Amino acid sequence: MLRYVYADELHKFPKLAEGMFRDRADQFKTRLGWDVHVNSKGEERDQYDALNPLYVIWEEPDGSHGGSMRVLPTTGPVMVNEVFGHLTGGSPIRSPLIWEVTRFCLSRTAHPHTAGAIMLSGGEIMEGFGLTHIAGVFDARMIRIYRLIGSSPVVLGSEGAGRDQISVGLWPYSADDCNRVAERAGIPRELSRLWFKTAFGSAARHRFALTA
Repeated sequence: MLRYVYADELHKFPKLAEGMFRDRADQFKTRLGWDVHVNSKGEERDQYDALNPLYVIWEEPDGSHGGSMRVLPTTGPVMVNEVFGHLTGGSPIRSPLIWEVTRFCLSRTAHPHTAGAIMLSGGEIMEGFGLTHIAGVFDARMIRIYRLIGSSPVVLGSEGAGRDQISVGLWPYSADDCNRVAERAGIPRELSRLWFKTAFGSAARHRFALTA
């Protein structure tokens, strides 16, 4: 199932939290060779994890971490502006209607549907909170994955070549995209909406929106 958990609530889900940060270290440091910091516990964390982001986590039937991503509003510090702003022509992406997703991570044992389930959560977030777009930074390998999932971004800018290419993109909200991603992931929209409403209630009041 999909869980929506703020950083200050992760202590309620210790197994999920530990698995997420360890799998991030495995994916970004070990497998991809990125220049990221891994702490003594084998966890990958950065300064954006200290901003009380929202995490979307796919929880496996045994309670373990299958995949996840991190969500922050672009009205505050975000990677697309502070680290990759040069890829958008120097014009920051800053709007209460656009949130950033980063650290899209899959465990080594993730099922094929997990990536689609996490992408589906992006659609639920946009629909539930009335957003127009999701912004994100992604590497070249993700382009094929997005196509298979059924939701590809509008690329704003890129650097590098081949497997080393890094891009910034925007995903506009689309009900059709949400339904297509849900179908390919094998998750009924009714179930996906239930997971979202369980986390936030039918009236999606959101602390990001309240402080933006």
